[in-house]
Amino acid sequence: MDALYPRVLASRFAECFRFYDGLLTAVAGASLAKGDEAGPYANWDRDGEAVLALLDREMLARVTGIALGSASEGESGGGRDGTMLVLTLDDVDRAAAVAAAAGGRVVAPPVARPEWGPTCRTAHLRDPDGNLLEIQSY
Repeated sequence: MDALYPRVLASRFAECFRFYDGLLTAVAGASLAKGDEAGPYANWDRDGEAVLALLDREMLARVTGIALGSASEGESGGGRDGTMLVLTLDDVDRAAAVAAAAGGRVVAPPVARPEWGPTCRTAHLRDPDGNLLEIQSY
């Protein structure tokens, strides 16, 4: 299972899908592992490891309840989030607590997400610089 990988948050999912599918499969030697241009999710792997995931920005905003990159949400850049790191680990609740104690901010607390996988659990955080991070377990 992938430990850490980037996820692009797309407002124009189909167009971004075609862009990354072309670039990653023709140049980077990756192959589409899941999804299609209809979205809301796709990922490309190389040698069994994640290279990149693509996620519809509005879908993530709906499931997490956070307005991604809004000024009221307080991220440092003042713009909309374009990427998010995803960290897969064993204990989402413990990781969220450790991250908060280390200066991060929990923006969507740990919750079960069976629609993403039968045992999936996630939380969404911002690091001290305002970067978005999803922590997940399966």
